[in-house]
Amino acid sequence: MKRRRTRIIKDKKERGEWAESVFIARASEHGLPVSKPWGDSNSFDCVVGRPGKFVAVQVKCTVAKLENGKAYICSVCSSHKAYKAGAFDFLAAYVVLEDVWYIIPAKEIRGLKSISLCTEGGEAKYEEYREAWPLLREASGGEEAATEEPPAATPLGPGLARMQAAMNYFKYYLERGGVHTGKPVDKG
Repeated sequence: MKRRRTRIIKDKKERGEWAESVFIARASEHGLPVSKPWGDSNSFDCVVGRPGKFVAVQVKCTVAKLENGKAYICSVCSSHKAYKAGAFDFLAAYVVLEDVWYIIPAKEIRGLKSISLCTEGGEAKYEEYREAWPLLREASGGEEAATEEPPAATPLGPGLARMQAAMNYFKYYLERGGVHTGKPVDKG
């Protein structure tokens, strides 16, 4: 598969915002319901899950290769301070130049200010979390939600009914691996 050539955004804040949008897209590609809270004053950037089972995700990205060239350094702190326990549930760290995501439980990075990712040789401490999207699915109740019966229908106004029909089609489309069958879908 041909790797995407990514133009590096110089401004760190803008690059972080871009990484959040990439996370939302990738999580959606993995069938995970993801939302972006309004504003940026929370200690997390996104939530993954469904009502009753949400997990908070802090998104970070890196383009900084270590001097030895064998790994990338990723900051996992805020304002040069380690995050407090309970600030979020998972770290989603994106190694931009490798186009690789690490989905790491918060307890694994607690108290740290930076970590090494995409390590070549030596100790690869976080490699088990490379592309570990199933961890988010499990933590957010995704496996259970897929087998539950849908809630009973409630009367919707015309605008909400159209939105519900569009969401039902999108869900149907994703469940079939992104294949359009041309058949109308009305599961509302």
